[in-house]
Amino acid sequence: MVGLLPGLARDLGVTVSAAGQLVTLFAVVVTVAGPVLTAWLSHLERKRLFVAILALFAASNALAAMSSHLWVLAIARIVPALALPVFWGTASETAAMIAGPARAGRAVSTVYLGISGAMLLGIPLGTLSAGFIGWRGAFWTLASVCLGVAVLLQCFMPRSEPAARVHLLQQAKIFRDRRFVANVVLSVVVFTGMFTGYTYLAETLEKVAGVAPAQVGWWLMGFGAVGLAGNWLGGRWVQSGALATTAGFCLLLAAGMAATTGLAPVSVTGLVLALMLWGVANTALYPICQIRVMQSASHAQALAGTINVSAANAGIAFGALLGGAAIPAWGVESVGWLGALVAVLAVVMTPLVALLRRHSVADPGPR
Repeated sequence: MVGLLPGLARDLGVTVSAAGQLVTLFAVVVTVAGPVLTAWLSHLERKRLFVAILALFAASNALAAMSSHLWVLAIARIVPALALPVFWGTASETAAMIAGPARAGRAVSTVYLGISGAMLLGIPLGTLSAGFIGWRGAFWTLASVCLGVAVLLQCFMPRSEPAARVHLLQQAKIFRDRRFVANVVLSVVVFTGMFTGYTYLAETLEKVAGVAPAQVGWWLMGFGAVGLAGNWLGGRWVQSGALATTAGFCLLLAAGMAATTGLAPVSVTGLVLALMLWGVANTALYPICQIRVMQSASHAQALAGTINVSAANAGIAFGALLGGAAIPAWGVESVGWLGALVAVLAVVMTPLVALLRRHSVADPGPR
């Protein structure tokens, strides 16, 4: 969406800042509505649920492509924002269920291969597509892809047994588990650190590294493509210890962001290597956080996965706000150092969460 904003704003006769509120609207709806809707729909047979959600995505993207007013486009963005966290949370749980406990981590990381690719490549692809097919063409393409994936799921995905309906209040009991809440808070901090730097990576490349504006999209795409290796590493290593793996990749994230900021004006080779380190750590933390939060829930794993999505979106918002406040005060080069500092804070938190876990297990009584 971000890369489509300038052309979209021109066509609809609104300011870029007004059009940009569609991004805020989407994130807020995902954060607020996701857990409730997932808990409400978690009993449905998954194949039918996923096909219906993808059909809804296709219809909403088609509506967006035909929008002639900002309020119509806002409706077209609210609808998929309601369904996205339901798909995200339940897809992770369903993949783990199909694969079995021994391969659950790799199964969830496979789901996140698509999610990570979308998060990291979506902005540069949107920027590039805006110049070739326009923002309406981009939405028509999305509608076609969603419809095609719905057909593939209908043809090839195995059916699952519908889960027993569990009352919303019963599922919400996971919030009484201090271990689970601590893991959710940790995800908020991790994503805050990630997006303090990543939100303004394009600006950093242009203003600090001196990359030509026309080349920034390709740098971002390279960052995302190299980073997808982290998705495989994260899914493979998280099974050996989710908290330790979180701490390890947060350290790598901090090192990558700090090195990128320090080396950007000095060495192109150093900048490339630093961005590779940052990209791998950044991408690895998507499935790691999802698996860690799901493992910390005693029940209602689909709800736990969606709550982690809400935590991630909250962290994205906090990171954007933190970096946005730092730039006028200390310059764009400050966001890399600040993001690294938040990532180190996440590392410090992990042993505290581990201690809380042991205390929760030792004290199984009412909490």
